[in-house]
Amino acid sequence: MSKSSAPFQRPQAAELARRLAEPRRFIQVVAGARQVGKTTLVHQVTEAAKLPVRFASADEPTLRGAEWIAQQWQAARLAADPDGVILVIDEAQKAVGWSESVKRLWDEDTRAKRPLKVVLLGSAPLLVQQGLTESLAGRFEILRLPHWSFAEMRAAFDFSVDQYLYFGGYPGAAPLVREPDRWRRYILDALVETTIARDVLLLTRVDKPALLRRLFELGCRYSGQVLSYTKMLGQLQDAGNTTTLAHYLELLAGAGLLTGLAKFSGRAVRQKGSSPKLQVLNTALMSTQSGLSFEEARTDREFWGRLVESAIGAHLANAAAAGECELFYWRERNQEVDFVVRAGRAVTAIEVKSGRGRDTHPGLAAFADAFKPTRRLLVGGDGIPEKEFLLRPVAHWIMR
Repeated sequence: MSKSSAPFQRPQAAELARRLAEPRRFIQVVAGARQVGKTTLVHQVTEAAKLPVRFASADEPTLRGAEWIAQQWQAARLAADPDGVILVIDEAQKAVGWSESVKRLWDEDTRAKRPLKVVLLGSAPLLVQQGLTESLAGRFEILRLPHWSFAEMRAAFDFSVDQYLYFGGYPGAAPLVREPDRWRRYILDALVETTIARDVLLLTRVDKPALLRRLFELGCRYSGQVLSYTKMLGQLQDAGNTTTLAHYLELLAGAGLLTGLAKFSGRAVRQKGSSPKLQVLNTALMSTQSGLSFEEARTDREFWGRLVESAIGAHLANAAAAGECELFYWRERNQEVDFVVRAGRAVTAIEVKSGRGRDTHPGLAAFADAFKPTRRLLVGGDGIPEKEFLLRPVAHWIMR
């Protein structure tokens, strides 16, 4: 299904290659959700490098430990040539005590002036970040890999915009789109279940794993809608509390599955206490949970409208996860703005006309009166076509 025989290379590959070509300075951390191409990207870059490479993976059903990291490190030292060596550790956060071990070994090499360069990969960005800030301050820089954009899926797999809306941005699943049942099972088994079981439950204390799974399913069904935590608990029929739900939503966001957008108020205290707007980070997650085929989804106006809005939201949310901006929603009584993007002091209000009802957009006008945004955008309908919005990076649409 790829448009050419040459392997597709994500733009972050050039940045990683540039960093590795520099004199040894920082540990390089490549972080992102499962199946966004972290391992492939690192292989592409290191294969082109003029140094020996030692590749090791901690992604095993049983947890690795500090001794295992030390063994891999020593093997890399022995493989070094006069110009150095590159050690790549995949799913580093799964090794018990990984950050302390990496700190000790990195500092040993620094004192001994060994030209050993290190790349760490992690598919649980929240957990990776915790380990880095606790032990490795000042020793690393992060390269964040978001979910694949429409521009990337079109270039690599010739996806149409409708295919991208429904099948989302998972490159590993792209060759299966002509076998819908197989595609769905792959998303649920190889992506969702593996992410929840091995990137969340295996590494984090979760007292109610069944509640976390049901929260994920609820988030997929209600993506694009604002739900209070109290209403969520009613839907989930569980004896949990709102603090537990907020924590589980944070874990799902850290694993690259689902996030909850805060309400924009201009004041951080109110933003943190608001009801979240549920937002999938890849629309494939919505489609698999819906039970609708591609053809059925396209003829279901209500569902397709939610899919369009969620695709726009995922495009923005992935940029926010990469640190390009902050993302919110806004609602006051019956007036609403789908997305509010803040980059520095600039605020951009975005309304999506997805065919789900509203022909007028009083929310944009009310928001403009209250907050004086730098820019207002309408996506869909007689505004910016969804295809054009998704093809361009978020930085093109927001003002700094």
